[in-house]
Amino acid sequence: MPLILSRQDITTMETDAVVNAAGETLLGGGGVDGAIHRAAGPELRAACARLGGCPPGEARRTGAYRLPAKYVIHTVGPRWQGGSAGEEETLRSCYRNSLRLALEAGCESVAFPLISAGSFGYPRQEALRIAREEILCFLGGEEMTVFLILFGRNPAMEQGRFPELSAVLAEPEEESRMRAVFSSPGLSGSSAAPPPVPERTAPRREKEKHRLFDGKNAAPLARRKAAEPLAAEAEAAAPQSLEEALRVLDESFSQMLLRKITEKGMTDSECYKRANIDRKHFSKIRSDPLYRPSKPTALAFAVALELSLPETRELLMKAGFALSRSSRFDIIVEYYIRRGEYDIFRINEALFAFDQNLLGS
Repeated sequence: MPLILSRQDITTMETDAVVNAAGETLLGGGGVDGAIHRAAGPELRAACARLGGCPPGEARRTGAYRLPAKYVIHTVGPRWQGGSAGEEETLRSCYRNSLRLALEAGCESVAFPLISAGSFGYPRQEALRIAREEILCFLGGEEMTVFLILFGRNPAMEQGRFPELSAVLAEPEEESRMRAVFSSPGLSGSSAAPPPVPERTAPRREKEKHRLFDGKNAAPLARRKAAEPLAAEAEAAAPQSLEEALRVLDESFSQMLLRKITEKGMTDSECYKRANIDRKHFSKIRSDPLYRPSKPTALAFAVALELSLPETRELLMKAGFALSRSSRFDIIVEYYIRRGEYDIFRINEALFAFDQNLLGS
């Protein structure tokens, strides 16, 4: 764990292994295949020549040579033929066999391209769905960090997959624009001005001034007098020194997190995997009561625990954060929490489409 979407150059990934979407000969070609061969140098082609090729759906492992990775795992994806020629099962086999080879080699991290989604013509969204399902299935039982490298970005197409979210994100901008219009003393070529606010008349102000002392309206005055002893009591209970104030610290982020995990009846591993957090990161949180997470990490745990919006705000507050209507990242996460949708990978796909940080590690 975790699964991380990325737009990095796969040839620069400092992971234990990178996966090459290869042709059946394994001798190089275009796209990702050609880029990996060029970056790795001629030694990679020589090593691949000794393997004698690879059938679709299977995988082979070589050294990485001049790449910053340790290994290259070569897999041959299916060419799209309309979906009725067993393409999906072949594509799933590519991910399964590649991950198996990475695990056998003791890899803790691996970077995949979106296999078959380039020149082999596999529909991009279907290829992404299959990649996600197979990688998450593997990560359900194994500890590994998997990067899924997505190239060929089309912002309009990616964001078009989230029409309701696009509308929600447009609302704050529209509100801001309207505030700017009505707060301006006047626009160029326009006589627009903010509507006047009717001023209260003097008799009304005078009436309100004496309302508390009107025998017919004695309740507000009574409430104020009843509250005075409570205010005095609270003032007396307030800490008189910094030392006293520090002795009444509330529970920390990590303490609240561990309490919530217990209350939800979850195991630690269930929680950190659902939060897209790796085991080492979680161990650090568990061992340090004063641990201060990043905002994406704090929100990842809120999603993993399926917290309500008030509970999410409380957990964020423990880490020193708050949700803001001026942040696209915050609006997107809040949108899914309000809807009760706690699939962290679906949320991350939306964040990725709108160029925001991802939840988790």
